Amino acid sequence: MKKHIVVLTGAGMSAESGIKTFRDADGLWEGHDVMEVATPEGFAANPELVLDFYNQRRRQLQEVEPNSAHLDLAKLEKDFTVTIITQNVDDLHERAGSTNVVHLHGELLKVRSTGNEKDIQDWETDLVLGDTCLNGYQLRPHIVWFGEDVPMIEKAVSICETADILLIIGTSMQVYPAASLIHYVPENTATYFIDPKPNISSKENLTVIAEPATVGITKVLSLLLK
Repeated sequence: MKKHIVVLTGAGMSAESGIKTFRDADGLWEGHDVMEVATPEGFAANPELVLDFYNQRRRQLQEVEPNSAHLDLAKLEKDFTVTIITQNVDDLHERAGSTNVVHLHGELLKVRSTGNEKDIQDWETDLVLGDTCLNGYQLRPHIVWFGEDVPMIEKAVSICETADILLIIGTSMQVYPAASLIHYVPENTATYFIDPKPNISSKENLTVIAEPATVGITKVLSLLLK
């Protein structure tokens, strides 16, 4: 029976593909205050701004490609059962060939009805005011905004409880509830933490690799496939 690798990925996973990390040092996201473009209140106050912001993100996503770190994770499926739990809203894991991806914070290439959060549909073009679901409600980005529940967190917890090996890539594990997931893996699970500026150090069962995702995963692969 194949060992189960659970992978937690964040913005650093896609940064090397050219997708900007969530917030720059000045606290702005692509020049915007996060509260303007990533909260229900921001959407209520200025829906056109919010829709345009995500339209730009969607266009950018379609111009980039998975990097070697995404591709290496997909290759792990040959030897292991692999489940990826990502905080990223891009589809680069899927495009690289990973077959089991859980998106904690939603997906940029999907939209949902403001009248029914379970009414979700694929969407690759710009989304504008007047684009509605079949029941006439405005569509919004299928993104978990600040202040909203994270509907996939329970599924993610149950996945972590079955991990034989845990990989954490490109996330500081500071944003909750995602940061809590590390506490649900079985005790003594071999854990690898890949981040160019790690905020923790190696200890028993925890190997810290202070590298960007592409370099770090190459090192982890050599350890896992020995």
